[in-house]
Amino acid sequence: MGNPKAFLNIPRQEAGYRPIHERITDFSQVEQTLNSNDRKLQASRCMDCGVAFCHWACPLGNKPPEFQDALFKSKWQEAYNILTQTNDFPEFTGRICPALCEKSCVLKLAIDSPVTIRENEAAIAEAAFREGYVHPAQPERNGHKIAVIGAGPAGLSAACRLNAKGYEVTVFDRRPMPGGLLRYGIPNFKLPKEVIDRRIKVLEAEGIHFEMGMEVNPEQLPVGFDAYCLCTGTPTARDLSIPGRDLKGIYFALDMLSQQNRILDGESFAKDELVNAKGKRVLVIGGGDTGSDCIGTSIRQGAVCVTQIEIMPQPPVSHNPATPWPQWPVVMKTTSSHEEGCTRRS
Repeated sequence: MGNPKAFLNIPRQEAGYRPIHERITDFSQVEQTLNSNDRKLQASRCMDCGVAFCHWACPLGNKPPEFQDALFKSKWQEAYNILTQTNDFPEFTGRICPALCEKSCVLKLAIDSPVTIRENEAAIAEAAFREGYVHPAQPERNGHKIAVIGAGPAGLSAACRLNAKGYEVTVFDRRPMPGGLLRYGIPNFKLPKEVIDRRIKVLEAEGIHFEMGMEVNPEQLPVGFDAYCLCTGTPTARDLSIPGRDLKGIYFALDMLSQQNRILDGESFAKDELVNAKGKRVLVIGGGDTGSDCIGTSIRQGAVCVTQIEIMPQPPVSHNPATPWPQWPVVMKTTSSHEEGCTRRS
């Protein structure tokens, strides 16, 4: 590392969010960015641990010490190349990943101040697109065709990896646009959809074909392919079998989130089809990220008030001795949506 002692005198600095009074009036991205110099300083905090727990904790096998070092040395293109060895879409994960790497960072475990790995990842990806480091690959074809059923994150990643190995890949999805949960389940204020469109253009330039608006029956798969990869996600929502469940005004979270994203994309719905919180008192059942997304969406739609209830007891803030590393730290999480105005009950 260029500065192995930086963590001793450079504090963790997050980019933070746009002012509340401003961001609740639109669906634009709430998270801000640091300038390049501050971002490099944050990367310098990485200690290049002998046993990198961040790498161990990442489901993708990302290599944070390596790309942090490149970032600190202003080698942005090298940092991007390191990232994309293991991660096809760092511009997505850099925005919405729960950052298991940071929960395992030695600086998190020692002083509760991990390296800003997720934000650094997003900054590297954005710099790559901005500076022209993203070039569509043109792999040599091996003569085999594969159909990927589902254009969500799993389907896109499978298509990307298979295409890189020379297969001719066609992605099928029943939705009009690719992205799956990324496009239809995650609010624009967390993941702007132009970020997805930008990547899809790269994938198309690499030779991946997209057949959208195609409902595929698993019992009657499209003909003409040597293999099939089923990446249909989990479209069936978890329900609650409780008294009053059939009453009017009760919706699944993704029905609300998906519809709002589609409206922002230009679609329109009849009045009796709208799931809108304007002028209403909203109760969100569930304390996870999806519930948080519903809070932020309800506030932007004009809800009178929003309450979130969680079946689990309220955990402590910052550190929970009941869930030590390497367990996932069950601690009180306050998202940007919670900050915007929400009563929370456990």
